[in-house]
Amino acid sequence: MASSSSSSSDNGKGDVVASETTPLLAASPVATTADSTIASAIAAEGSESHHPLLAKPEDKPLPKVQIFFLCYARLVEPIAFFSIFPYINQMVQENGNLDEVDVGFYGGLIESLFSLTQMLVMLAWGRASDRFGRKPVLVLSLVGISACTSVFGLSRSIWQMIALRCAAGVFAGTIVTIRTMIAEHSTRHTQARSFSWFAFSGNVSLFFGPLIGGALADPASQYPGAFGGVPFFEEYPYALSSIVVGCIGLTAVVTSAVFIEETLHKTTKSADNDDGEAANAPPKPAPASALKLLKAPGVGIVLLNYGNAMLLGLAYTAIVPVFWFTTPALGGFGFTPLQISILMGLTGLSQALWLLLIFPPLQHRWGTNGVLRACAIVYPFFIALMPFLNLILAQGTRAAEISFWVLCSVSLVIGPGVSMSFTAVQLAINDVSPSPESLGTLNAMALTITSGLRAFSPILFTSLFAVGIKHHIVWGYLVWVILTALTLAFIVVTRYLPAASEKDYDPEVVEPEQEQER
Repeated sequence: MASSSSSSSDNGKGDVVASETTPLLAASPVATTADSTIASAIAAEGSESHHPLLAKPEDKPLPKVQIFFLCYARLVEPIAFFSIFPYINQMVQENGNLDEVDVGFYGGLIESLFSLTQMLVMLAWGRASDRFGRKPVLVLSLVGISACTSVFGLSRSIWQMIALRCAAGVFAGTIVTIRTMIAEHSTRHTQARSFSWFAFSGNVSLFFGPLIGGALADPASQYPGAFGGVPFFEEYPYALSSIVVGCIGLTAVVTSAVFIEETLHKTTKSADNDDGEAANAPPKPAPASALKLLKAPGVGIVLLNYGNAMLLGLAYTAIVPVFWFTTPALGGFGFTPLQISILMGLTGLSQALWLLLIFPPLQHRWGTNGVLRACAIVYPFFIALMPFLNLILAQGTRAAEISFWVLCSVSLVIGPGVSMSFTAVQLAINDVSPSPESLGTLNAMALTITSGLRAFSPILFTSLFAVGIKHHIVWGYLVWVILTALTLAFIVVTRYLPAASEKDYDPEVVEPEQEQER
């Protein structure tokens, strides 16, 4: 196996070429240039066009300040998405004078349109970040989503709510750009740590978004001592929540504009360029099209794994609130709203600990593919445990109740470990990127999949849950049977992951074999 600590050639001038040439998305050992010696040889031969990824030094420390500000900017989109959940149904009913039976449809429609709009524009933002730079796209997107979210609470009709929600979804360039920039700041030795923080910041925003929305909605009624009698908040009861979320976004605009560095094409001159050869260097390759990327080695199967992992996560997240609320006799747990909020908080805490403490060393030991396959094997047991717990609880005995809480507690500690698959599959996407110039577009393709799934999966799987219970299909466990089948499919597709993310992957050996096959 080629070692990253191999001695680098000096190219005849006493300077290490590998550390001074075009920087690599270092999370991509798929390139033969993941080894410094090979990178030096390639640079000396002028074969950059054949090997678009040239390796960063593997001992480069993680730029913690940059990762911190990127993770702070990452908070904005999920907070904007989830902050309306606590009050959206009441706001829809008041603005549209709707019957109660119609509220759920319009509330769900407005929630889904944000993700649906994101899906439509994600690729455009990804290509824009590849062409014009990451930082301009990030700052512009943050400005747009902050402004649209700020005025959402001023809506006085359902059509205004829909228009502003779609406008916020248009500025979806934040998440794709941040993911790309974190990848470009990382090496293959630090990528697990950096993306663990990326995932952790997402969990933080999932917690604070609904909290801000619920705590600040209708302040004149909730806090009459402070806001009672204020005409503005009585006329626009949901403005305060939206304005606060918008202000959080604007602080991210400032920190991103001032402190975040551009990562696209950030290069230093090599010793070969000291005599002015840089001026005659060939132009950087243009970003590949989405279709061309899809045909690149390993991309299709990694995106399939990505979609499978995201579908499982989104489906479970959609089902859990209604499943926990439903009585044991109808196939649920019968939890109170307080129990649901506490247990969801504990689940989020467990997931954060898995991502921060367990995932980095596990990824270092097993490789990205190893972690993904391990999560895939655990997934069916975790999903199948849910109806089994309902069967226990439905017995109604003291012994059954004790057994339920013991198993439920264990599942809340161990089960969230499958969330490591979400971070691992992101690293796999980084690994198969054919060039740094195409990384933004590739991430946009992945996030287009996520946005589409997030727009349609909640209503699909909650409907399957309701249909299964109502018609007693598979003893009321229809949705769990379907989810278990999806987890088994996930096991299968992880077996076909490309070698780029294997722990013992040796590009020096693999790529010559591929050349011989061609």
